[in-house]
Amino acid sequence: MQSISPSRTYLSLALLLVFLSARNLPVTAKHLVDEPHPSDPFLNPKDDPNDSLGYIASNTLTAIAFSSTLTVALVQTFSLLKWGGWWMACMTIGAYTFALGIAFRFAMHIKPDSQGIYIVEYLFVILSPCAFIASDYILLGRLARYLESGKHLLISPNRITITFVISDVTTFLIQVLGGAISVGAKTIKGETMGSRIFLGALITQLISFLIFTAIFLRFMHHMRKFERDAWTHRENKWHNDWRVLAGALGVSCIGIIIRSFYRVVELSQGFRGPIAQNEALFYGLDTLPLFIAISVYVPFWPGRFIPERSHVASGDTMEMKNKGEREGRGAQSQFGPVDR
Repeated sequence: MQSISPSRTYLSLALLLVFLSARNLPVTAKHLVDEPHPSDPFLNPKDDPNDSLGYIASNTLTAIAFSSTLTVALVQTFSLLKWGGWWMACMTIGAYTFALGIAFRFAMHIKPDSQGIYIVEYLFVILSPCAFIASDYILLGRLARYLESGKHLLISPNRITITFVISDVTTFLIQVLGGAISVGAKTIKGETMGSRIFLGALITQLISFLIFTAIFLRFMHHMRKFERDAWTHRENKWHNDWRVLAGALGVSCIGIIIRSFYRVVELSQGFRGPIAQNEALFYGLDTLPLFIAISVYVPFWPGRFIPERSHVASGDTMEMKNKGEREGRGAQSQFGPVDR
C-alpha cells in the first residue's frame, strides 16, 4: 500500500485552515447587514458604537503591512518551488491569508462602520497565525529526525508534530466558534459568551505554544550538552548548519509568543477595550511580531537545511556508523568523522 506523503498531509492542513476561515465568513456576516447611520463615522470613531475598530485605519500603515507580508508570502512560495520543504506550506498559505486580512483594512478606512468588512478582516487577521504556529510545530519534529536526536525531545518527533498540530487545529476551531457567536449575537450576553469562548481558545493556544517552546529549549540544551559532535561541527556553508535553522525557529517562537500575549490581554478587556482600539499597539504587538516570525525563514528557509529525503539519508548514515563501530573503524556521520 502506498503511504501518504507527509508533505501532502501538511498542505491539506493548511488548506483546511483557509477553508474553515472562508466558510465561516458568510455565516457570520449574514447576521450583520450594514445599514446607513445618520452620524458621520469619521467625526468621532472612538465613541462611535458602529465603528468596530474604534479608529480610522491608516492607509499608510496598512500599505506597509500588506506589502511586507505579501512579499514574504511570495518569497516563501519561490523557496518552496526551489528548495522544497512543502511541510512548511502551512506558513506560506497563512501568510497569504494574513495579507488578505490586512488588505481589508483599506476598505475599513473607507467604510469604518461596516460590520461585514470588519468580520472578514478580523477573522483572517486573528486566525491566520494558527498556520504559522502549526509550521513551527512541524519544523521541530523534522529537525529532530534530521539530526537523529529524537531522544532529546520529551515527545517523539512523530508524536510531537501530531500532538501540537491537533492542539492548534482544536484551538483554531474554538476561535472560529467563539468569533461566530460573538459577531452574530444580538444581545450583550451573547456577545460576552462568544468573547469568553474566543479568549479561552487564545489562552489554551498560548499555553500549548509555551509548552512547545519549553520542549524546544530543552532539546537545544540537550543537544549542546550530550551531542557535542553535532553542536560543535562547522559546515562550510551556512545553509548546511542546523543551528542556524534552530536559531530561526527560536526567533519565530519569540514573535508568536509576543503576539499571543498581546491578543490574550487585548481580548480580556473585550472587543472594544482600550488596547483593541489602539492601532499602534495592533501593529507593534501583533503585526510586527508575526511578520518577524515568518520573515525570519526568508533567508533561512527550512528546505535548504533539511532535504526532502533527509530521513532516508540519515537512516543510511546511522547504519554505516553502526557497521563501522562493529568493525572497529572510525564511523562516518553526517557531521563528519568520529574520532575513536
